[in-house]
Amino acid sequence: MNQARFWKLAALALAFTLGVILWGASVRATGSGAGCGSHWPTCNGDVIPRSPSAATFIEFTHRATSGVAFLLVALQLVWALVAYPAGHPVRGGAAASMLFMVTEAAVGAGIVLLEYVAHDASAARALWMAVHLINTFLLVGAMTCTLYWARGGRRVRLRGQGATGALLAAALAGVLAVGVTGAIAALGDTLFAAGSLREGLAQDFSPAAHFLVSLRVLHPVVAAVVSVYLLYARGAIAARRPSPLVERLSAATGGLVLLQIGAGVVNLLLLAPVWMQLVHLLLADALWMVLVTLAAAALSEEVPAPDAGARGEKARPEAVATPG
Repeated sequence: MNQARFWKLAALALAFTLGVILWGASVRATGSGAGCGSHWPTCNGDVIPRSPSAATFIEFTHRATSGVAFLLVALQLVWALVAYPAGHPVRGGAAASMLFMVTEAAVGAGIVLLEYVAHDASAARALWMAVHLINTFLLVGAMTCTLYWARGGRRVRLRGQGATGALLAAALAGVLAVGVTGAIAALGDTLFAAGSLREGLAQDFSPAAHFLVSLRVLHPVVAAVVSVYLLYARGAIAARRPSPLVERLSAATGGLVLLQIGAGVVNLLLLAPVWMQLVHLLLADALWMVLVTLAAAALSEEVPAPDAGARGEKARPEAVATPG
């Protein structure tokens, strides 16, 4: 367990966790959340289900891979404690990753035990979905920072960051808002599937529509507003904190925003098929990871004069590498 090899474990844990997240989305999209009944951690009362149905297989596979991801994050924490000295940011990132992995498991267990799965269309399920989405993003963010610091990224300083800190905080909060509205919209698409785009639009604006259907329109509106803001904020941040790394991450943020807009339009036109929902979610995770890394790079401790602007601020030393 040394520092030179730690980043490989961190990268593996992050990549595997992303796979688990995508598989979890397929559980919801295929209505397989009740595949193991209301039992947790067992599946229909068995450790390993016998003669599983398709729904049971999908749900059980999600639980099994989630367990592997949990073990990888636990190993990451142990390795970080062994390989890095007290106070090193990798330790903090690994500890945060473990915390959010525990809460992720707890939220998932709560959803199953309270039976907010399959065809349940309650407001409580929508609320739990929102909490689940936020916790998932926090988990991915913590794991991304762990990998970033393991690859030579510098410690983040939050105090005294002024307008740059505010720009980044608003960007991160905006992406979370888009994610939450997207999760609710995806739930509405799953439970109240439309046969055509015209039918779907009619559902959205019908006075008798279920609240999950009525809320679907929020997602494209929030996504459009946040996209415009991100395209502005990334340039402002790069100007305030000029460095090759920040500039690359700023460009990647802009590119992913445009890709995500395109994916959203395709998802709408195709009436949200499962595979397109997964592509849309993967792009959302990628955008979140790049934005978190941009925040870490722009807010590193080496800033000599916070918010001095592009004219007076010295260039920031570049970290060794970006995550991945």
